[in-house]
Amino acid sequence: MSYKEGRFWQPDVTVATIVERDGRFLMVEEMSSSQGRLVINQPAGHLEPNESILDAALRETLEETGWTVQLKAFLGAYQWTAPSVEEGGSGKQYLRFAFIGDAVSHDPSLPLDSGIEQAVWLTRDEIVAESSRLRSPLVLRVLEHYWEGRRFPLDMLAQLT
Repeated sequence: MSYKEGRFWQPDVTVATIVERDGRFLMVEEMSSSQGRLVINQPAGHLEPNESILDAALRETLEETGWTVQLKAFLGAYQWTAPSVEEGGSGKQYLRFAFIGDAVSHDPSLPLDSGIEQAVWLTRDEIVAESSRLRSPLVLRVLEHYWEGRRFPLDMLAQLT
């Protein structure tokens, strides 16, 4: 019934968006506080209270890159546990919802989220070559599923109000 002493366990719910344009993928370079280094990630972040998962993906992409996107497909849901504190990680468990979107417009005047150094467009080969700098295994797994052609309709997700 319970996780520990009457408390229920909950994973960190996150979203990520894959945006491809002219053979390049919209990525971010961000400072990872848990890893103490600059890492590469998709535009991604946490679901906020009372926010739909779709709205979270749009918001996080805009806040981290300055790009407005239009979501066109659901890629999948991914569960991952970070390395333990003893192994240099947080030990947190994540549930990531990944989406595919099209770039609509860019506003370079928007300030990027705290910790984001810059948004970059990288080719598939550049991302694979930088695999040691990826924030987590989720980054490459989500891209692999994209490259394999995985696509699901957005209406697989529903928010009840």
